[in-house]
Amino acid sequence: MINKIACILSLCLLSHLAHAETTVIYAGQLLAVPGETPLKNQTVFIKDGVIEKITDGFVEFKQADDMNLIQLRDAFVMPGLMDMHVHLQGELGPDNDKDALKMSAQLKGMRTVHFGRKTLLAGFTTVRDVGSDSQYMYAYRDAVNNGWVSGPRVIAAGGVGITGGHADVSGIKPELMEFYTDKSICDGPYDCRRAARDAIKYGADLIKITSTGGVMTDRATGTGQQMEMDELKEVVRAAERMGKKVASHAHHEDGIIAALEAGVHSIEHGTYTGKEAIRLFKKTGAYLVPTLLAGDTVVKIAKNTNILPPAVAAKAIKVGSDMQGNFIKAYRAGVNIAFGTDSGISQHGTNADEAVLMSQAGMPNAEILVSATINAADLIGMSDQLGTLEPGKQADIIAMKVSPIKDITALKNITFVMKGGHVHKHQ
Repeated sequence: MINKIACILSLCLLSHLAHAETTVIYAGQLLAVPGETPLKNQTVFIKDGVIEKITDGFVEFKQADDMNLIQLRDAFVMPGLMDMHVHLQGELGPDNDKDALKMSAQLKGMRTVHFGRKTLLAGFTTVRDVGSDSQYMYAYRDAVNNGWVSGPRVIAAGGVGITGGHADVSGIKPELMEFYTDKSICDGPYDCRRAARDAIKYGADLIKITSTGGVMTDRATGTGQQMEMDELKEVVRAAERMGKKVASHAHHEDGIIAALEAGVHSIEHGTYTGKEAIRLFKKTGAYLVPTLLAGDTVVKIAKNTNILPPAVAAKAIKVGSDMQGNFIKAYRAGVNIAFGTDSGISQHGTNADEAVLMSQAGMPNAEILVSATINAADLIGMSDQLGTLEPGKQADIIAMKVSPIKDITALKNITFVMKGGHVHKHQ
């Protein structure tokens, strides 16, 4: 009898949970579609984490027990922001070498939860993590998706890099280099094809390659092209066969051109994008993810601290100083821009500083918002779910006191964060 009663009570509880609560938001200003004019006094209806409808005016109704009203009458409301280039597992600082030796993988996983929550509370409801300990990042992604931890929606990359290239381990003694080198490192087209397939097998949402050298590689090997064209083409072909996109880290134009000719979907950094690269960007429709914040961060660190090894510091000052000027040339030439910070080089939770730097470089504020919403959603193939506030889309919604179209620094002070219909911040 007791078991029967318990079963009935359980069924009642499940029935109650299955009855979805409707959330209603009164939005004083609503930027439903970035790039368009914000609307005043709108009512947003949300059910099962999805936007049900949006109506003009503040709709009056008798509040029911299963209805949650959120007052944002005095706020600017818009879609959740998206950062297309983060590294959630770490943060550049003086203890990086010590942490690499002493911090357990499990504790690094816990730190990822911490950095992810900081990112979410800063208004970034979706991120593309393009370089982490892959299995721990996939676990974090899945934990967020299952609702076990609070964090942004994660699109997680599996890496493919060549021996001695930017994605390979550097700056430590040979015995440790051998220990830390994994199956993502490849040489030659067929081995790189194998590495791409291996990354997808173990859970990658996309493939991240490094067609050029990088600033943070502790070797004086420059930032020009390093992966060969046959290697690049095989990675892209292998990924596309399995329905995955490819993002390429690239600084100098030779590596940018090679990656674009190979068919990558985005160029990360793109510091020295020139005329030929711009032509290829426009021909292929690939996105530039500029990461100006990373450049600004490493220049300041290189000039004001001794954290960076000499080979890294020299590259940091040169590359970081050149980023803004070349970015705005690419934007004005019509290159597609998707918002990305390289957070992990910069501090997590300060992602909106990228928008300030983009604005200072000369990109209109309204277009910056498009890059962090509509364009980002397109890059990750989720335009049907994210990027705008329209019926049928995920209720990823943020709010602030001031319009970022008028003052881009408003993005640094997010007062409300909702992801998938769940409120994570409301000040």
